[in-house]
Amino acid sequence: MPGKQLSVVVTRRLPEVVETRMKELFDVELREDDRPMTADELAAAMGRADVLVSTITDQIDVKLLGRAGERLKLIANYGAGVDNIDVATARQRGIHVSNTPGVVTEDTADMVMALILAVTRRMAEGLRVAQSREWSGWSPTAMMGGRIKGRRLGILGMGRIGQAVAKRAAAFGMQVHYHNRKRLRPEIEDALEATYWDSLDQMVARVDILSINCPHTPSTFHLMNARRLKLMKPEAVIVNTSRGEVIDENALTRMLRAGEIAGAGLDVFERGDMINPRLQELPNAILLPHMGSATLEGRIEMGEKVIVNIKTFEDGHRPPDLVVPSML
Repeated sequence: MPGKQLSVVVTRRLPEVVETRMKELFDVELREDDRPMTADELAAAMGRADVLVSTITDQIDVKLLGRAGERLKLIANYGAGVDNIDVATARQRGIHVSNTPGVVTEDTADMVMALILAVTRRMAEGLRVAQSREWSGWSPTAMMGGRIKGRRLGILGMGRIGQAVAKRAAAFGMQVHYHNRKRLRPEIEDALEATYWDSLDQMVARVDILSINCPHTPSTFHLMNARRLKLMKPEAVIVNTSRGEVIDENALTRMLRAGEIAGAGLDVFERGDMINPRLQELPNAILLPHMGSATLEGRIEMGEKVIVNIKTFEDGHRPPDLVVPSML
């Protein structure tokens, strides 16, 4: 859309440096507070904007897209995942969708390793003891966790983040196994020292730690269902920094309570911020508020990608991070 300054509406607060740059480049409407927009507020924003800068908390479904005006031409999602947007319907209505891939890879992979260590070494339990008035000092048999060197790590989803996790796991002396929709090229597999499993069931039954790194799609919803969770070793640990919908959270909670799975480290949940209260009570579950990509550097880089996508679109070219339905 060359020759015209785009009207841009941002749905959430972004890092100050990103907002400042947007004000310099576009006719931008920024959010004064950081609460998610309601459906009515989103519909109104989509009616007055050329570009909507959305986030994962904005559920832009077919009903909401039906309320969008003719003016909206680009939804520039601030985030890599776009399962909050009905991309196919958007495209049918002539609305492009872009995202910010690759930015959160290293930060999320770091968080995977942090959760693996935290769960296996019982860090949350140790923190509670140390901060209480009941700790009586060191004991040879107190707070014993497990060593991760030599353990089998199963990675479900071997994209950018999964591969970054594999590299870190190898540095810790772990054995890397993976299941993916498509097998990696032999040279990548060799570089990662990763063993491919065509059968997810067989891999799940044999690994000591399972890391979920696949997106949420109709085919991955409850991919780790009750039947598959029961295949895991009782002493195994599961970590999820991807999407909560991939795991049947109720089944996982029951198994953690029964000791059928040793522990879990979860940064995402099946119903967003509505965490199962029974899960919150468990000492063998470490729960984080979706912090996997929460670094200042990462969030600024995400904003820079959003700006590049909008500016490229404004100049009449295809946004570099355009999402098409066949990619999902």
